Amino acid sequence: MASNIAQYALADEKDCVDRLLSALPWDDALARSVGRTAEDFVRDVRAQKKTSNDLEGFFQHYGLDTKEGLALMCMAEALLRIPDTRTATALIRDKVAATNWLKSGAQDKDFMAKAAGLGLSLTSSTMNSLFSKMGEPVIRNAMMQAMRLMGRQFVIGQSIENALTNATKPDNAPYRMSYDMLGEAARTAADAERYFESYRHAIETIGERAPDSDHAHGISVKLSALHPRYEFAHRDACVPMLADKLIQLCNRAAQHGMTLTIDAEESERLEISLRVLERTLEGLRDDEWEGLGLAVQAYQKRAHPLLDTLAEISRMHKRRLRVRLVKGAYWDTEIKRAQVLGLQGYPVFTRKCNTDLSYLACAHKMLQHPNAIKPLFATHNAHSIMAVAHMARGADIEFQKLFGMGNALYRHVLEEDLGRVSVYAPVGVHEDLLPYLVRRLLENGANSSFVRQIYDESIDADDLVTDPVAEARGNAEKSHPKIPLPANIYGPQRRNSKGIDLDDHADSSALLFAMDRGYKRDFKAIPIIAGKDIKNLAGRDICNPANKTSVIGYAAFANQSHVNDAFETAKIGHQIWSQMPANVRADTLRRAADALEDNMAELMMMCVKEAGKTVDDARDEVREAVDFCRYYANEGEALFNEEGIVLQGPTGESNVYRRVSRGVFVCISPWNFPLAIFTGQIAAALMAGNAVIAKPAEQTPCIAYRMVRLMLECGVPREALTLLPGVGNIGAALVQHKDVAGVVFTGSTETAWSINRSLAVKDGPIAALIAETGGQNAFIADSSALPEQVVDDVIHSAFGSAGQRCSAARVLFVQDDAADHILDMISGAMAELRMGDPFDLATDVGPVIDQEALKMLRRHKRRLDGIGRKIAEVAFPSTLDEKGYFFAPCAYEIDSLDMLDGEVFGPVLHIIRYEAEDLDAIVDQINDTGYGLTLGVHSRIDSRIKRIVERARVGNIYVNRGTTGAVVGVQPFGGRGLSGTGPKAGGPDYLAAFATEKHVSEDITASGGNASLVMLTE
Repeated sequence: MASNIAQYALADEKDCVDRLLSALPWDDALARSVGRTAEDFVRDVRAQKKTSNDLEGFFQHYGLDTKEGLALMCMAEALLRIPDTRTATALIRDKVAATNWLKSGAQDKDFMAKAAGLGLSLTSSTMNSLFSKMGEPVIRNAMMQAMRLMGRQFVIGQSIENALTNATKPDNAPYRMSYDMLGEAARTAADAERYFESYRHAIETIGERAPDSDHAHGISVKLSALHPRYEFAHRDACVPMLADKLIQLCNRAAQHGMTLTIDAEESERLEISLRVLERTLEGLRDDEWEGLGLAVQAYQKRAHPLLDTLAEISRMHKRRLRVRLVKGAYWDTEIKRAQVLGLQGYPVFTRKCNTDLSYLACAHKMLQHPNAIKPLFATHNAHSIMAVAHMARGADIEFQKLFGMGNALYRHVLEEDLGRVSVYAPVGVHEDLLPYLVRRLLENGANSSFVRQIYDESIDADDLVTDPVAEARGNAEKSHPKIPLPANIYGPQRRNSKGIDLDDHADSSALLFAMDRGYKRDFKAIPIIAGKDIKNLAGRDICNPANKTSVIGYAAFANQSHVNDAFETAKIGHQIWSQMPANVRADTLRRAADALEDNMAELMMMCVKEAGKTVDDARDEVREAVDFCRYYANEGEALFNEEGIVLQGPTGESNVYRRVSRGVFVCISPWNFPLAIFTGQIAAALMAGNAVIAKPAEQTPCIAYRMVRLMLECGVPREALTLLPGVGNIGAALVQHKDVAGVVFTGSTETAWSINRSLAVKDGPIAALIAETGGQNAFIADSSALPEQVVDDVIHSAFGSAGQRCSAARVLFVQDDAADHILDMISGAMAELRMGDPFDLATDVGPVIDQEALKMLRRHKRRLDGIGRKIAEVAFPSTLDEKGYFFAPCAYEIDSLDMLDGEVFGPVLHIIRYEAEDLDAIVDQINDTGYGLTLGVHSRIDSRIKRIVERARVGNIYVNRGTTGAVVGVQPFGGRGLSGTGPKAGGPDYLAAFATEKHVSEDITASGGNASLVMLTE
């Protein structure tokens, strides 16, 4: 069924809007009628502004355009889960210091009264005074009580028993409840089992205490809570397991006459959600039960056609489905994901009016399928409510609101008998509230939110209920002008690299087919000099690191005699290439970028087979190479402009400053990024006008050969680009050659030192060295950090790419107060990692590069067994035994950083506990290692983050995110001093390092005088 809607996933927004406008019968008379009744609706609600626990007024004070609103969101997200008072106090100081809570009307009356009694406004200048006069415990307890108070506005109860009691209170009695058991998505099997038990217990409790009727309470279920790998790549495992759990819950719900709705989550999970739904329908025992439902997000472009699919599923299984139509809760995340992945479009609408139009069109379609769909409309927008009521024409419909919001709005709905009303009612302890609460704050605190505006008397009622259909029709540009397509996020000068959504069945299937079809056993690597393969050289087999008996190609390595030939050719190439205008060189690189995209499947397969990369890593590798070519082309056109820079000086002189090429650059690249770094080095050197001799890693020469051939085909002069695959002696000979003008190197610190010494003593001009080396990359997580985010980022940063990235996390420093919980989660999350064939989408960890790397890792693990405490180790599949160079990811707790001799290049994580007061000392320990490339910081305390950033001597610092996956032109990578010579690859200063400077000064008066000065008339 999912294939029926796949074509709409990233469809052009204009086409989608035009289809919706055609599908929705919306004439002027209907528009006027809806508009008038909606305006009256708003006026009536404003007149009844006696709300006991609504937060609409709260959002007026604390919108996201206020410091107080932002501070509140941060505290709501973190404060209640912080286990230690020291960090809790630090968070409060941090978030309150820059705000003015008194003047904004803060909600904790007791706290406010005490502060007001002191005559204080909670600004940065008075916060310390307030703490000293009232004492930290008083302030902290007041703030935590305020967060709990706010939580009680959103959460109906901390347990299902408590929630059922609260549901009978007068304000809640008119509504049917749909209970949501709060909690993060499962990271571990234990999490999933706990959440399943929570749902099961809730169903039994509701069934025992709630009436058995058509309007009985229901429950909402998040599939991500029931399986730790609820992902497309793991669909073969998660779909049957999720369906089995859901069938159990549904059968119990059916016995109690309850409803069960599958919550909507991120768009990439829609396809597998439908698979789970269909499989669940097949396993239900009660043929008469029609309580199963699915939430549909109107902001998705697939929403409208999805309803036809659901209707077809309903008829196929002869069971009416409940469909809850919502606007959608992950809009910002969906936009960012599409941009990061370089998708062709967005899965969601970029304009709010388009989403509102989609909502109305979906509502109309739902009402067209009365025998297949039982509709439920979730909205807090008066116009949407009245539009649905008009379209329903008295049909049996149900609206839904969020608990703690919209009470006045929906009292009016009940009074006017517009439909039944249910409540989406979260249940859980306040510590589990944060993801839900922050999402609600973000949605409803936004300036455009109806909830934010309904009580703002400065906004006229007619302005608040504008017609989205008319607005959508009137927009000449249907998509939002400030949200460019993912391809255009870098502006008109540079196109984003094209991505592939591996969570999309059609895209991933087509890609894997193309990769498999493009795989040939004649991968090869041969020296290329003057555009010609150097033949008749002895070769050696290149084997797949995932299957060392599988020969994927062969390599013929250069010998010493080729070095001189390469330099003689390259000097000629430099004369040719350096004379070409910068725009010609840039266009050549842009053609190379296009060629990379055109050959993506083949190059990805080479990365999988020769370097052991997983499919998603291979995709990212090709995209990074594309980005390097386009970024350097764009930057270089301006930097190497033939006109140069005219420097201001005295009249009668011309002073022009230009950057020009150095000569012949030697590019030495590593095996862990055999395409991206290899291409990036060459592209930078060529853009500066240099000729290049490229020496790839001996483990991955075939990828390098293919890339050089592509660049030559794209117009790089054959003399300007030479390939010399070989072992270490070839690299050493290239570096020591008298004609080398510069060396760019990525690899170990030891090799960089050796290159530096060789350049220092060689004959000829002083050569430039641009080096990027490794480092003892660390993560620091304090107790204010969200544990689930820490675990996600650490797992990916430490074990992604089998731990073989320069930026991979090697050490996790975790505050002792939070360590036990985080370590348990890491252990459980590691148990979910899959080792195996990197060509399998479900594989998380592929092989390490070769036997030498494997031996080193085994040796280090034996040492850790003696000095550390094993936290977890990924189960090693018996099918992989001795097949390839596989090493099971492991995590060990050790006492201190000085127990490590240096960087361990592979999937090994070292964990060290620290006390909060020792944070500065921890940063100093990292600095004392003498080299650092990346540092990850997880905290919600801005002042603490700032302190770490300022103190750490590290090349790249990543805050509240992973340390891997730097983006060209966005997160320049590398370092100076501690982790290389700089500047950073993919950054604004990188190209200048490949050039030298030329200045021309001319005395204009020497040729007949200064005519321009003499001709001045005033």
